[in-house]
Amino acid sequence: MAGFIGLALGQNGFGLITYSSQFGSYSGLLIIAVFVSIGLRGFNFSKGGVKSNFDRIGSYYCFRNIGWAFQYAMPIIFSMLVLRVIVPELNPAFGMLIPAGFQGGHGTAAALGATLGNLGWEDATDLAMTSATVGILTGIFGGIALIKIGTTKNYTKFVKDFSQLPDDMRTGLMEEGHRPVLGEETVSPMAIDPLAWHLMLILIPTGIGYLLTNAIQNATGLGVPSFSVGFLVAIVFHFLLKGIKADKYVDNRIISRMGSCATDFLVFFGVASIKIPVVIQYAVPFGLLMVFGIIWVVFHFTVLAPRLLKQEWFERGIYVYGYSTGVTAIGMALLRIVDPENKSCTLDDAAIVTPIESIIEIFALAAVPVACVQGNWMIGVAPILIYLAALIIVPFVFKWWHQHPHAVWDESQEG
Repeated sequence: MAGFIGLALGQNGFGLITYSSQFGSYSGLLIIAVFVSIGLRGFNFSKGGVKSNFDRIGSYYCFRNIGWAFQYAMPIIFSMLVLRVIVPELNPAFGMLIPAGFQGGHGTAAALGATLGNLGWEDATDLAMTSATVGILTGIFGGIALIKIGTTKNYTKFVKDFSQLPDDMRTGLMEEGHRPVLGEETVSPMAIDPLAWHLMLILIPTGIGYLLTNAIQNATGLGVPSFSVGFLVAIVFHFLLKGIKADKYVDNRIISRMGSCATDFLVFFGVASIKIPVVIQYAVPFGLLMVFGIIWVVFHFTVLAPRLLKQEWFERGIYVYGYSTGVTAIGMALLRIVDPENKSCTLDDAAIVTPIESIIEIFALAAVPVACVQGNWMIGVAPILIYLAALIIVPFVFKWWHQHPHAVWDESQEG
């Protein structure tokens, strides 16, 4: 809402507010801090229960990553083979607007826009931010619609009535007695304020990442994504703190909240700085690409989830649908509606597979756009297509594919 208000009042709208000439670049800087906040938390793999729950976690991993791989490969192919017939001068990386906006959200959209901007496609940021906005709207309104349909068809296991939506989700306000703890004071305020201490932990890797990115680009001429460099610096910083046993003075909850705070501002600056004429210029191919992306995420949830996820397919699937169209927060919001107590173990399994996915996604986001801009889009998508094929074949090997669990029920109802 803030982003749309800023867009309406700014130079690209009614012109009531004049923004800085660097206003459009703020998202590109904030995304470094967002990825730094992820890297500082390190990787915490679950050590127990993996073997006994292999089928559940394995099928869940394949389902999630089929959605990821499709978004990273097929929109590029669709753009190059179909949309380029309509608009021959379309940038080879145009298809990346789907994974950046839908799978990644505004943060990844800002990262992609900054990378492609450095590679010569200046319109990428505006289009990516618009894509992310479309994705979030699809996630929220589409997710609510799917949940309402799911409850009427008896697909949901823990919530049978759509009206059971928690109050804090309707109002955005946490009632007293139900407010989670933000974090702990790990350092004495007499020495340095705890928030200043954690902010410093984010700003140092962010600054180093920004400087390193510029140095690499000046030395090699390569368009290295600044957020990837910042993420790697944060990983090193994390292990450095661990090595000197200072990691116990870092509260990951505060780091996470600061990263989320940066994301909120990133979304505002990103949406408020969208150049509407640019979106209008690409209206036809952009609109077709968005329709392509929306059809896929709905198909992924309604067709693949019930046939690959045996345990609480609707609850686990709607979570994936949510973060596949915007950010993890949307996935968690939709999950909370249908599984408020996490009885489906969705978040537990997500904690196991997400670190693996994060590594794969960061390297893909760094390599694929560069390959596309350089004209090597087929080389860029080939490894992802191989990965996608493996994700489809592996469930056959372990017999994870199965009939829709409600197929018999549906037929009896139709009869």
